[in-house]
Amino acid sequence: MIDITMGAGAGGFNWLPVLVAERRGIFERRGVNVSRRRMGTVDKATAAVKTGELELAITPPEGAIKDCAGGGVLRIIAGNLNGLPLSLVANRRFRRIEDLKGAKLGTSSLTEGTAIYTMEMLAKHGLEYPGDYELVLAGVHPARWKALQDGTIDAALQPIPFNFMAFDAGYSNLGEVSDYIPEIVFTAMLVDRRWADENRAAVVSLLAALIEATDMVYDSKNDAMLLELATELTESSAGHAARALAYARETSLFPRDLSIPDAAFAKSLELMRKAKLADDIVVKKGRAVLDDSFRAAAVTMAH
Repeated sequence: MIDITMGAGAGGFNWLPVLVAERRGIFERRGVNVSRRRMGTVDKATAAVKTGELELAITPPEGAIKDCAGGGVLRIIAGNLNGLPLSLVANRRFRRIEDLKGAKLGTSSLTEGTAIYTMEMLAKHGLEYPGDYELVLAGVHPARWKALQDGTIDAALQPIPFNFMAFDAGYSNLGEVSDYIPEIVFTAMLVDRRWADENRAAVVSLLAALIEATDMVYDSKNDAMLLELATELTESSAGHAARALAYARETSLFPRDLSIPDAAFAKSLELMRKAKLADDIVVKKGRAVLDDSFRAAAVTMAH
C-alpha cells in the first residue's frame, strides 16, 4: 500500500469520482491509500506538486503547461473535466455582459482557469482586460460566492452547484461559459514526472480506481450515495447537489476513460495565447506536458 496525497484549490464537485473511490474502498482494493488536501487556490495546488507537498493535483492545466515548456518537471497524466460547468453570476443590477464595464470580477488566479475564461467571454462582448474591467483575486468558488454576497466583487464565474445557488438567491445569470468555449481542459491531473516514473504501478492503479469510480457516477443505482457525497463536497443542499449530478450526466462532464481530447488541449493553448499567458515557445512546446502512458495502462487495468 502506497500513500498518495492529492490536492486541489477547492476540491468541489469535480472531485466526486475521488470520493466514490475513497468511500467504496476502490483505492484500498487497488493498493493505494489516498488523502485529500484543499490548498485554497489553484496556483498553490500546482506549486505544491513541484515542491513535493502533493503527489498529484486536480487543477487547471495552465501552470503545468508553462512549467513543462520552460523545462520543468510537471506533467499532465489524465483529464478530470474537459468542459466548463460554469455560469457568469452577477449582482442583480447587471443584466447584460456589456453592463460589466468598470466592474470588479472575482477569480481564483490571474494566470490559470477562471481568469482566462472570463477574458474570453467578455471579449466576445467588446470588453477587454485590463482596460474595461478589473480582475480581483477573490479565491476559489466558495470564497467567490461569499465575495458576491458581501458585495466586494460584482460578478464571477461559478461552477455547479454554486451557480444554481446564486440564481435561486436572485443573482443574474449573464451566460453559460460552455456556450462560448464548448471544449477545453478545465481541470486535469498533474504530477512531478520524476515521482510518477518512480511510482508508475501505484499511479496506474490510482487512475484505474478513478475510471472504475467514474463509471459509478453515471449509474443511477448509486444515486443515494452520490447525492450524499456531492452534498458533502459542495457544502450545498441536496436539491442543488441533485441538479449538479443531473447536469454532469447530461453533459458527460466526467470523461469515462480520463482522456483529454486533442481539441480540448488545443483550445487551452489558444486561450492562453489570447490572454497573453503563452508565447510562441509555450505554444510550440506545450504539448510535451501530456504523458498518456499512465492513463492508457489504467484503462487496460480497469477493464
